[in-house]
Amino acid sequence: MAGYAVSSYGTFLNMVALNLFVYETTGRALAMGLFMAVRLGSGFVAGLVVGALLARFSAKSIMLWANVGQGGVMLLLILAPESLVTGALMAVSVVIGACGTLFMVALRSSIPEMVGEDRRAWANSLSITGRSLAMVAGFASAGVVVSLVGYTAAFLLDMATFVICAVTVALLPIAGGGKRAGTDAGKPEKTEQSGKGGKGGPRWRPVAFLALAAAPGLGLMVALRGVDAFGSASHNAALPIYSTSLDASNPAVFVSAFWCVWALGNIGAQQVIQRYTQRTGKTVGALGFGYGTVVMSAAFIAAFAGFPLAVTAVIALIAGAADGLTEVAYTSHLQTLPATLRGHAFGLSATFENLGFGVGMILVAAALDRFSALAVVGWSHGAAIVVAVVFLLRVAALRRAEPPGPSGRAGGAGQAGLRKEEAVEGRPDRGDRDGAEVSRG
Repeated sequence: MAGYAVSSYGTFLNMVALNLFVYETTGRALAMGLFMAVRLGSGFVAGLVVGALLARFSAKSIMLWANVGQGGVMLLLILAPESLVTGALMAVSVVIGACGTLFMVALRSSIPEMVGEDRRAWANSLSITGRSLAMVAGFASAGVVVSLVGYTAAFLLDMATFVICAVTVALLPIAGGGKRAGTDAGKPEKTEQSGKGGKGGPRWRPVAFLALAAAPGLGLMVALRGVDAFGSASHNAALPIYSTSLDASNPAVFVSAFWCVWALGNIGAQQVIQRYTQRTGKTVGALGFGYGTVVMSAAFIAAFAGFPLAVTAVIALIAGAADGLTEVAYTSHLQTLPATLRGHAFGLSATFENLGFGVGMILVAAALDRFSALAVVGWSHGAAIVVAVVFLLRVAALRRAEPPGPSGRAGGAGQAGLRKEEAVEGRPDRGDRDGAEVSRG
C-alpha cells in the first residue's frame, strides 16, 4: 500500500505536469482535451480486456508490468528528441491510461487473496487513505515541482514513483502470484472438458459476463458507479470556474483548500470504517454505497450554492467522508464475488467509470459555457442521486425477497442479486457478509 500511495502521487503529479507540458508544447487547449480523451479511452479499452488478462496471468504480474510500462513510457518522453515529442506524448497518454486501469483492477481483485476475506475492508480503507494523501500531495506539489526544477525533473520523479511501486509489487508474497481466476479447484479441467472441439478454452468468458448480467442488483451498482463518475466530471470542471468567480486574482486558493478539506474528510472516514470493521467484523456494504452516494452528491451540489467559506469547508469535509465511504463499500462489495467473476466485474466497473467521466467532461465543458456552475453540478450529481435512490430501493426489495434462516443469509454478492453458489458450480457460499445485511436474529 505504501508503494501504491507513492505511485498514486506520481499519477496525480503527472496529471498536472503533463497537461501543462502538452499546452506549452502545442500552444492549444484542444491538444490538452485530446490528450485526456486518449488517456480515458485507453482506460476504457483496458477495462474491457482486463478480466481476460487476469484469467491468463497472475494479478501480481499484471501489477508489476503495469508499473514498469508507466515508468518506461515516462523515460521515453524524457529521452525523445524535440521532433518526436508529440508522438511520445500520445504514447504516454495511451500507456498511462491503460496501465493505470490494469493496475487498479488487478489490485482490487487480488486484495482478498492478499489479506483474507475478513480483512478486505481494512485493506481497501488503507489503500484509499494512501491515495487520498497522494492526491493532495500530487496536486499541491505539481506546480512547485514544475516551476522550481522543470518538466524533465518532474517526469523523472514521476518515473521513480512507478519504479518504487514495481519493486513493492515484486516483493509481494502472494500465494500463486495472486492468480485465482480460472484456477479454482478443478475449474480449468471442467472448462476444457465442456468445450471439446477447440472451443472449450474461451467458453468461460461469455459465461462470466452472462452471470454478471443476470445479477440485476450488481449491474445497477456498476451503472451507478458510472453515473457517479459523470457527476465527478462536473465538479472537477466547475471548481476552477467557481473559484475564479470567488477570487479572480487568486483562483487556485479555493480549489486547493477545497481538495485539502475533502481529503481530510476522506481520511477521517477511513479511520471510522477501519474501527467499525474491527469491532463488528462487517463492512459497510451495498447500502452504505447507496446512502454514501446520495450524501456525497448532495454535498457537492451544496458546495457550489454560494454559502460562506466556513460552511463550504464543512460541506467539503462531508463530501470527502461520503466519498471515502462509497469507495470502500463499493470495492469491498465487488470483492465478495467469486474469483472467476471478480476481475470481470472490476474491469466492467473501470470501463463504466472511464466512460462516465469522459462523457461527463465533454458535456459539462459545453454546458458551463451557457449555465452556472451550480446548475451544471446540480443536474449532473442530481442524476447520481436519482440512480442511487433506485439502487437503494432495489437492494431493499432483494433483502425483503430473501427467505429467512441460513438459506437467506447470502454474502455480499447475494445482496446484489447473485449468490456465489449460483455463480460458480460446485462452490458453496463461504458466508461472506458485507454489512448490507444486518443481523436481526
